[in-house]
Amino acid sequence: MATQMFEGKGHAAVYQKYRFAPGKELRETILTYLREKGTDAAELVVDVGCGSGQGTRFLAEHFKKVVGTDISEAQIQEAREAPSVPSVSYLVCPAEELPFEDASVDVLTSFTAVHWFDIEKFMREANRVLKPGGCVALSTYTVDMSVRYGNCSEQLTKVFRECWDLILKYSHSRIKFVLEDYKEIFEALPFPDKKRITNIFDNIPMTVASVVGYMESASSYQVFQKNDPKAAKSLLQETEKRMLETMGVSSRETPVEFWVRHVCVLGCK
Repeated sequence: MATQMFEGKGHAAVYQKYRFAPGKELRETILTYLREKGTDAAELVVDVGCGSGQGTRFLAEHFKKVVGTDISEAQIQEAREAPSVPSVSYLVCPAEELPFEDASVDVLTSFTAVHWFDIEKFMREANRVLKPGGCVALSTYTVDMSVRYGNCSEQLTKVFRECWDLILKYSHSRIKFVLEDYKEIFEALPFPDKKRITNIFDNIPMTVASVVGYMESASSYQVFQKNDPKAAKSLLQETEKRMLETMGVSSRETPVEFWVRHVCVLGCK
C-alpha cells in the first residue's frame, strides 16, 4: 500500500521552497547510464512521485518530453507554478496507476519517492509502461548528511545531526528502505540488467536558512509538528541559532556546503 505524506498545501509550499534538485554527481550518474543504454535520446520520460518538480525540471533540460506525476494535487500545483520549459507537463495520479499505454515510455525516474509507493504494484506498472530497452533510474538521498563551513565543519555537522536525529524519531516505517540503501527496491526491480550505486556524493549549495528549511520539509518533521507544534518550532529556531553561533556569523543567509549521499538503482528492460 502506498503512503501519502506530502499532501497538504502548506507542506507542498515548504517542499517547493527548500527541497533541492538532484546534485551534479547524481545527474551525471543517471545521464551516463542512459547514454550507455542508448536511451539518451528518449522521446518520453516520466518522473514518478515528482513532488514540486525539482527532478522533473532537471530532466527537461535533456529530453524532448517529460511528464511529472504525483498523487498530491498540492504538490503538482506547486510544480506547475514554478518556472519551467514547454517540454514539461504534470499529472495527478498514483504511482501504481500511470496513465500511459503499454510499452510507451522510454525512461522512468523517481527521485526520493519510491519508498513511499506500493513497491510491488509500482514495479509491475513500471514494467508495463516501459518500452523494451527502456530504463529506470530510482534514487534517494540518505539521512547521513553533513554541513561544512570553514574550519568548523565537524562541530556544525554535530549541531545539525543532533536536530536531525530528533526529527528522525518521527519517521514513518517506510524510511527503512532508505536506511538499507534501497536494497529491497533493487531486488524488487524485475529486470535482470540492473545495478545499485550507493556512494554518490554531492555538495548542494545551501544557506543556514535553507538547511533549516530542508529539515522543516521532511515528512518526519511534519509529524513532529502535528504532535507538538511548539517543541518542533523551538527545535528549529534553537538549531539555527546554534549553527550561526558555531559559524561565528549573524546572517541566516550565510552560504554553507550541504553534503548528501545518494543511492541510485538503475535498470534496463
